[in-house]
Amino acid sequence: MHKREFKNRVYEELSKITKALANPHRLEIIELLAQGEFSVEQIASQTSLSVANASQHLQVLKASQLVEITRQGNFIHYRLANANVFKAWKALRELGVERIATIEKLVRDFRQSKFKFESVTIDELIKKIESGKITILDVRPEAEFNSGHIANAVSIPIDQLPKRLKELPKRNEIITYCRGPFCVYADEAVALLNKAGYKAIRLEEGFPDWQFEGLPIEASIS
Repeated sequence: MHKREFKNRVYEELSKITKALANPHRLEIIELLAQGEFSVEQIASQTSLSVANASQHLQVLKASQLVEITRQGNFIHYRLANANVFKAWKALRELGVERIATIEKLVRDFRQSKFKFESVTIDELIKKIESGKITILDVRPEAEFNSGHIANAVSIPIDQLPKRLKELPKRNEIITYCRGPFCVYADEAVALLNKAGYKAIRLEEGFPDWQFEGLPIEASIS
């Protein structure tokens, strides 16, 4: 094999991954699968896609070896192939926010128009945990919390929060988190909590980012 042929073939293989990622729906699916395993029906529901379209996108990701399947009886669930897939998504997300002004402006303008509050980074949350007197609140769906969550976090899915506010102590500062920077569950939770008289802020990143850093996590699956 000549040098030129070698390079052409290597870059062609690498381009299959970038082609698989070059779709907004597939990027959202990767972010979702970073929370745990999902069926195609669950993925379709969470991403507002038809089951047929979700299945097509999953097949592209599977063909590029970015996702894998597991079988539970008659049901098929999808998951990320390994931690490097989330690592690539995280790097792409951070590069986009840093280098593409439109993304940073979209996030900033959306939050300022709907949710006027500050957020904390993972490093800042670690310091708050060390100081005590905080409650960490996971507002993702219960199944995602069960798959994995920040150690000692309390689970109240965002759709249940209005009816379960009394379960949270008002004496503590509440740090809410969800799937990541582009997920608005935590924003909605902070707005609701602040209106109800709680002191609440959101974690800028999400559970997968916390897990990626090798920080303490727990799972509730037996």
